[in-house]
Amino acid sequence: MSRRTRTAQEEIRRFLAIGAVQVAEVDLHGDEAGLKPGPGSPPVTHGEVFALVRRDGRPAGTLLGHVPPGADPRTVLARLAREAVPDTPADGPTGGEASPTGGRTGAEAAPGAEAGPGAGAGPGAPPFTTVVVATRERAGQLARALDSLLAQDHPRFEVVVVDNAPVTDETHDLVHRKYGERVRYLREPVPGLAVAHNAGLAGARGEVVAFTDDDVVADPRWLTELTAPFAADPRLGCVTGLILPARLRTPAQVLLESHGGFAKGFTPTTYDPRRPPRDEPLFPFTAGRFGSGANMAFRTGVLRAVGGFDPATGAGTPARGGDDLYGFVRVLAQGHRLRYTPYALVWHHHRETWADLETQAYGYGAGLTAYLTAVLVDRPALLPAFLARLPGGLAHARSLTAVRDTDGGGTPGGHDTRTHPWPRRLSRLQRRGMLYGPVGYLRARRALRDAGYRRPDADSGRETP
Repeated sequence: MSRRTRTAQEEIRRFLAIGAVQVAEVDLHGDEAGLKPGPGSPPVTHGEVFALVRRDGRPAGTLLGHVPPGADPRTVLARLAREAVPDTPADGPTGGEASPTGGRTGAEAAPGAEAGPGAGAGPGAPPFTTVVVATRERAGQLARALDSLLAQDHPRFEVVVVDNAPVTDETHDLVHRKYGERVRYLREPVPGLAVAHNAGLAGARGEVVAFTDDDVVADPRWLTELTAPFAADPRLGCVTGLILPARLRTPAQVLLESHGGFAKGFTPTTYDPRRPPRDEPLFPFTAGRFGSGANMAFRTGVLRAVGGFDPATGAGTPARGGDDLYGFVRVLAQGHRLRYTPYALVWHHHRETWADLETQAYGYGAGLTAYLTAVLVDRPALLPAFLARLPGGLAHARSLTAVRDTDGGGTPGGHDTRTHPWPRRLSRLQRRGMLYGPVGYLRARRALRDAGYRRPDADSGRETP
């Protein structure tokens, strides 16, 4: 038996031994504490628990705790929450630059944070917003997401569903039967997430356009927290938010969250192209640091001015991903600020199987280099800046695909600690994806050209009665 085979078998054994973790929320109000299960989860009992810690309702950190048999979960988790997250005053919807991070205590702003005009300003009236949800043949998940979106406390918003290359009428029928005039339905026949997002952008009526996925549950204050920063800072072009796991039932879900998942910590951060962060060798090209496509919003006019998303990127295309990263970089390259706020929260239903992780690892690698190719093809003027940052960027890329091991324990979602080793096969797949990304992007461009696709103008979204 070869060494690689033995290593693979050991990785599979470790993976299958990963146990389920409960998901919960602990809300601290002075000396009081509330406990409730995560969205869609059963009541908390004894065992391992991943908990979001809130301070007076606002996300403040995460913890991984163990509730002994016979113990009161609320008492145990409240004590752990107070130890993990310090008692700091809550800010307004746009926040300050200091907050607990990654389930640990701390008040240092993340790299790239700065307190320029409006960066830490107080709350403003959130602007009228269009929420775009792209979907394809997942009506059950979509209904769960739409229910949470329609329960938002935002004063003025609309929800638009973009049905991407549908093969049945299931999504169309769901939207019209269950939601009627509360949700607008657009049909986009050309496959690809960026294509679907561009259709939503073209049909958006809001001053701000927000994007999320059909496999999330949005916190009731998600949209208010995500869009209020635009009212406080006129230079903001984009805002991203916090993504936490809705469930940790399978080994794949627990493994992914143990290595960071989609969350970016609990420090509000403003990225300003006029003041690049010192520790970002490829800024603004290391766009994965800024947020993820399941929780992002743009000033509608700004995103339209840069041409929207590159349609040859994103899930559903040969490029496999990178559409959100492309949008972040294009907005920053135009001189607009980007803000990350942990107070805008969505709960994401992670993929459930090993095969899903393999697909995801390869897709992340492909999407990373595909979006870089897209940026340089669409805006060649950025090439000199990219080449100047390339040496440091290569070191950064190697760190992304390194075989990550445990460090003796930690908190899922903490992003600086690992509870389970990251399999070598997934690292290899991500590297292979990075090599494939530029090829996939060029194939996607050719497929769009053959299909006669053109990016839609504003108000030309394909709406189906």
